[in-house]
Amino acid sequence: MTLETEAQLIALKKIGAIVADCLKHMLGSIEDGMTTKDLDSIGRTFLEARGARSAPELTYGFPGATCISLGREAAHGIPNDRKITPDTLINIDVSAELGGFFGDTGASLYYKGTDKRLKALCKATRGALNSAIREVKSDAPLNRIGKAVEKEARKDGFTVIKNLCSHGVGSGLHEEPGEIPCYYESRDRRSIHDGMVFTIEPFLSTQTINVTDGEDGWALLNDRGHFSAQYEHSMVATKKGAIVLTMPTYGLPFQPQICV
Repeated sequence: MTLETEAQLIALKKIGAIVADCLKHMLGSIEDGMTTKDLDSIGRTFLEARGARSAPELTYGFPGATCISLGREAAHGIPNDRKITPDTLINIDVSAELGGFFGDTGASLYYKGTDKRLKALCKATRGALNSAIREVKSDAPLNRIGKAVEKEARKDGFTVIKNLCSHGVGSGLHEEPGEIPCYYESRDRRSIHDGMVFTIEPFLSTQTINVTDGEDGWALLNDRGHFSAQYEHSMVATKKGAIVLTMPTYGLPFQPQICV
């Protein structure tokens, strides 16, 4: 999507705030022994109370309101009867639609964990997202996003999962400019254009390069014995930088900042 009017920006901020608030609410609701289905139900109730519809259900018929991945799962985990216990690496991806506009966000949480490597993985992935956002500006090369992510990953000894990409968003969950690699692709000659609406969602791993399909047809898996983290924001590109749309509104004023 390319932003064209102030009304569109207002609508994108609204659904962006809803998915961000939902993610924050779900992360804050996790308790020992809770199932991922219980956690998904919390997310569904939150979205429905605000008139929003689950984007993965609406777009792909996904069997859950949100994607909740545990342990070896990198993405697209189906909410089910698995229980969340201390020392669990969790990823929650929340995307939803309201009035024809879509927002998409996600975050990982190492729940009550003690493994220093997994703590470092989450920290490095957050840093990679922030570094990539700082590269966003109208007319800048699109591949600077992946270059920034890859630099952060290598600095901390992690890999970038190459077959999980950022993407366009706005009037649909996945749209133009299509896949945006979170690694440096020198052959990608595309530029970021003014008003472009898209996500940045780096997946950093302890070793995995490409995830593989799980047996349930939805979950995407790290290599055995390895783990990944993901953090995601939706944003609009401007000449001054990125307007981040998916910022939570409760607990702090909702003021999407231009990141320069």
